[in-house]
Parts: sequence; C-alpha cells; structure tokens
Amino acid sequence: MPEGTKRDVWITGIGLVSSLGEGLDAHWEALSAGQAPVTDAERFAPYVVHPLVKLTYDSQIPKKGDQRQMETWQRIGTYTAGLALDSAGISKNADILGRTDMVVGAGGGERDHQVDTAILNDLIASNDAGRQLNERLLSDLRPTLSLAQLSNLLAGNISIVHGVTGSSRTFMGEESSGVDAVRVGYSRIAAGQSEIGLVGGAYNAEREDMLLLYALNDFCMTGSFRPVFSGPDAPGIPSGSMGAFLVLESPEHATARGATPIAKLSGVWSERAKRDEEGSVAAKVAGFVKKAGNAAVLSGATGARGATEAEAKALKASGLPVRAVANRIGHGFEAQFPAALALAALTVSRGSLFPALAGDPIETGTGPVERVLVTGVGHWRGEGAGLVEKIS
Repeated sequence: MPEGTKRDVWITGIGLVSSLGEGLDAHWEALSAGQAPVTDAERFAPYVVHPLVKLTYDSQIPKKGDQRQMETWQRIGTYTAGLALDSAGISKNADILGRTDMVVGAGGGERDHQVDTAILNDLIASNDAGRQLNERLLSDLRPTLSLAQLSNLLAGNISIVHGVTGSSRTFMGEESSGVDAVRVGYSRIAAGQSEIGLVGGAYNAEREDMLLLYALNDFCMTGSFRPVFSGPDAPGIPSGSMGAFLVLESPEHATARGATPIAKLSGVWSERAKRDEEGSVAAKVAGFVKKAGNAAVLSGATGARGATEAEAKALKASGLPVRAVANRIGHGFEAQFPAALALAALTVSRGSLFPALAGDPIETGTGPVERVLVTGVGHWRGEGAGLVEKIS
C-alpha cells in the first residue's frame, strides 16, 4: 500500500447488550420508541444502576466449565463478542477467525465479596491484625481468583470460545482504554496492516466493589435517575452494565466475502486534556466537533462532575443535534465508547435520530442523519471521539 494513503474502514458486525436489551433490533425498538431508561435505584441504594438484561449465556458460551471460570464482566464480553461475529457472518469460519485481530478495552477483576467480608470482620476482632490478614490471604484466596483478575483473560476467553486467533491486544485505563481499543483496530485496517478486526469491551456495573470505589470519590449518581445534562451541576455517574463489540473490516475484504456493511468508521481520535487548566476539556470537545463537521453528536458523557459540565458547554455551543448514551444505558467505562459507536452505527444505518430524552436541555434536534460524531470524555481523565457515517 503506497505510503500516505488510507483505506476506508467498514463496520460489518455489531454485538450489543445493555439494560435496553440484546442486539441491534431490540435497541433500536427501545430508542426509536423513546423508551424510558431501565434503572435500579433500590438493589444498590443509594446508587443508581442500569442493570443488564437477562442473557442466556449458553447460546454463545455453550460449555458450562467455560462460563464458571469467567467473572461476570468476562461472560458479558465473551457473549457480546459472539453476537458481533454472528452479525458479521464470520462465526465458526475458522479461516477468517484465524486472521481476525482483536483489541479489547478491559477493567480489573472482580472481588470475592464473601471472602472480603469474612476477613474484614475477623480483623476487627483480632489483636494481631497483620498476622491475621496474612494467614487469611494465604488460606482463603484461591489461585483461580487471582488468575481470573487478569485483564487480558477477556481476549483469551473470546479466543478459546469463539476461535478468534489473530493478533490480540488489551488496554486498561477506563474510558480511554475503550477509545484506544477502537483507535488501534481502526488504524491498522486503514493503514493496510490488518484486514479484519474485533474491537470492544464489557463492564459489569452490578458490583459492590466498583460502586464503592467510585462512591469514595463522589462520582456516583444517588437517589433517583436524572439525565446527565439536566442541570447546571452534573448529577453523578449512573453506572450501566453492558457489552459492545464491533467487527471492523476493509472494504476489499468485506466485498470479497460478500458482507454487507452497517456503517463506515471514518476516524477515531484519542487525546488527553490538561484538566487543571480552565476550559481545556471544552476545547477538546470543540476540536472534535470541528473535525467532524456537520454531524449529529452521540455523547458518551459520564455524568461525573466537572467533565460533564465542560462537555455540555461545548456541545451546546456547537448547535448540533445531541443525544447522550448514559441517558439510555448508563455509563460503562471501558465499554462506553464501543457501545456509543454501536448506537451511532445503528442510527446512521436506520437514517434518523431517535427522540430526545425529556428533561435534558442539551438533547436537541431531530430528523434524518447520515453522520454521527461520538464523544467520550472520561470521568476524570482522557478524551476521545469517533466519526461514523452512512454508506451510500
């Protein structure tokens, strides 16, 4: 491929699960009908969570042994990756799967709450807390628990269960890891270094350890659900369980195998603002808007204070139609950017913008849409964007 040239990148498969349902049709039905977000403000009170729709894991992970050794977020991701491969028409195609590159945005492992609680209770009553802690850690923590917390095991499980055995990369770093997973997959295909790739991530919001982590930093939405752009002060993060994977492919490769593209991914940008400088986040978002030109915006705004108000300022100034992903499915950290791209591809493929959410003043505009800019401003660091276009 001549130096300096860049190929188009098509999205030929999408796997998506969230609180709104499983698959593209279920999501579009809910979005186009203006369905109210599905939230749970009681199970983890006072924190608001968007719970995952019930999945039949056997349909994508047939071996119970495989399911048992995965943590929930890994099961969600492996399941969703299978949906994406089915959507692209390459599931069980050993030849193509053997050449499919994979890039995953992943978080850390999940805690064993029963063990944690037992150890903490014993430490309270112990006269030698240090010795007690060492003994309990040696006797109570299973080797498989530590192994299951390896972030690259999601990619490993996808390889084992679905046979995706091309190159594999895993990024950690909350929202930025999801942006970079897509950016690297996109860039390799655009540069002619890869023909087909699987990119995405998964997040389990229904975990007490993560809610505690974010609550200690005053990030969580509490009480009842509010739209992320609903007032002068951001309402906090409404965590959402979700999985999102995209099959990215060069037009040449897709055409040769007779695949029909869903949309075109025209660019992915990953940046980092100096957040201690006033206006830096809004400037980054304004820069993304300028690159995309006349496009609707699908915002990955988290709801976190500081970042969300800054993004709202830039989006309001743009005058473009805006919709917020977290208003529909919550915020999925590593999985948020791939999920937003999935919804953007779904939107341009259907040709119209879904209704705005009542009570969110930034969500404006309606009508036909052929270009969607996806923004991703991390809850405390990292900014990114992607441009999705309709294939005419």
